[in-house]
Amino acid sequence: MPKRAILAGGGALPQSLLEAGDAILVTFHGTPVDARASQQIEARFEQLASLFARLKSEGVTELCLAGAMRRPVFDPTALDAGTAALMPRLMTALQQGDDGLLRAVIALLEEQGFTICAPHDIRPDLLASEGMMVGEVSAALHADAHRAAAVLAALAPQDVGQGAVVAKGQVLAIETLPGTDAMLEFVAQTCPNSGGVLMKRPKAGQDLRVDMPGIGPQTIAMMQKAGLSGLVVQAGGALILERAEVLARAASAGITLWAAP
Repeated sequence: MPKRAILAGGGALPQSLLEAGDAILVTFHGTPVDARASQQIEARFEQLASLFARLKSEGVTELCLAGAMRRPVFDPTALDAGTAALMPRLMTALQQGDDGLLRAVIALLEEQGFTICAPHDIRPDLLASEGMMVGEVSAALHADAHRAAAVLAALAPQDVGQGAVVAKGQVLAIETLPGTDAMLEFVAQTCPNSGGVLMKRPKAGQDLRVDMPGIGPQTIAMMQKAGLSGLVVQAGGALILERAEVLARAASAGITLWAAP
């Protein structure tokens, strides 16, 4: 069986993956991580070459990128020689959108001989399956979801985001670099109690091994704060973290939750 390392960011996903089997947990300086493993490596983005060498020495052949991670700010004084040689390539990648950056990261890791494993390959039970999970979809929610899907499809070539909020046919917010929570906070402040829909779905052509959309209890809490009534994700194209709590919170808040094709 391949030996695996999880390159961890924030949120519940890294710990969820560790529950599926033994793996080395790699955390990065400056990135808060809640997960814990029997074997952990603390790394720096400025010393990726050293990290690659360490993982290879541990027999790691498979990597999984999991959790929220900010774009790194490199400290030139902390660079090792191998990473310094990669810096022109890394800095070019950092100037791209999320998809372009992730493609560059995947290419770099694969060139080092690692296989990239998707979180849903490790925990297929986290994937949203088509159908209703909480409540019933009203005609109004269905119409807003259709509108949100059309908007996200139109924006996909621009590499903007994975989420949108629509209420009564009006687009209230689009997810950008700050993420879903920031988008929902904006809606809470500018258009509270709209009763609208949050849609989360992948962009066309997105590499779902490293950037699968996800929802969790915090998503429901932020939706409740914003006064939204529905959450729709793409079936087979979104992860549901801490599912039992998500469903319970959605039911308690009166939020309809479903997965659509």
